Amino acid sequence: MAILKVFVSAFIFFLVVCCPDPGFAFNAGTWKTAQTIQPFFYDRFTGAGQNVKVFSFTNPADQKTALMAGNLDICGTTIAHAIHSAALGQPVVVVAALCNKCSAFVVAADSPVQSPADLKGKKIGYVPGTMHEILLRETLIRSGLSPDREVALTRVDFFDMGLALARGGIDAFVSGEPFPTIAVIKGYGRILSYPYYGESIGTINAGMLVTRNSIEKNHGLVLEMVRAHARATRLLKQHRQLWLAKASEFGTPMKILEGAADNMELAWDMDPDFVEKARALGGRMQALGLIQRQPDYSRLFDLSFVNQIRAEIKD
Repeated sequence: MAILKVFVSAFIFFLVVCCPDPGFAFNAGTWKTAQTIQPFFYDRFTGAGQNVKVFSFTNPADQKTALMAGNLDICGTTIAHAIHSAALGQPVVVVAALCNKCSAFVVAADSPVQSPADLKGKKIGYVPGTMHEILLRETLIRSGLSPDREVALTRVDFFDMGLALARGGIDAFVSGEPFPTIAVIKGYGRILSYPYYGESIGTINAGMLVTRNSIEKNHGLVLEMVRAHARATRLLKQHRQLWLAKASEFGTPMKILEGAADNMELAWDMDPDFVEKARALGGRMQALGLIQRQPDYSRLFDLSFVNQIRAEIKD
């Protein structure tokens, strides 16, 4: 009898833990920011009664770790982090874009600096190893300045950049929204430039990541996830107030979100040009020593899902 009870208990545990919840679609990871908001709308576009569990993170590395451990089915990632992961041989695949743009070069409101070329000898705040560092260096080089010899690159956390600029600890910074817009609205900062270069890296920023095993073993689920992502993106792009109202729940005031909105582009689609821009980004990363070798971009980016969905919705 005791053995039977143990067997029944074990069987019930198997049913609860191992079998899928009929009201459950999948686990998604993202940041609680306006530009990475789409997963919070996925369950509007899954099967009847199916809910998506969304987990929020503060950086792409933690999301990727949860994905690789099997705790997430899909997650957000910066394209730079996806390249870094793939260069290490990790079996990750970008299956959709997440957002474009979102970066800005900021100087003090009363600064005499009128162009990036005027930054010679200035102290610039940045976070090493990020997309923003790469855009910062690209901007300086294109302006005829050596990032390592003619300016002072100073490590400053994103949350501290505004205060450092306002107090004169740095002369400029490159960061993602909403920090540039906060600097402008609060009166201590001015947008110097938006560091986007169409013939190289362009405006690419972040994407949605899955594991290669998911594509091989559960292709249908990956397609369902990308379809939900595409439809959520389209909804929010068509209804800006819905997008910003939800984003304001994450703690950023509506006034700041409205000011930043034109520099934040929600995205889902990818094409060969997107991959070429990622390849250019990878080249910059290798030149900076952030990666030792280039990944196989044909394996890192799988365009088949967005291609199918583009045909379905005729976007």
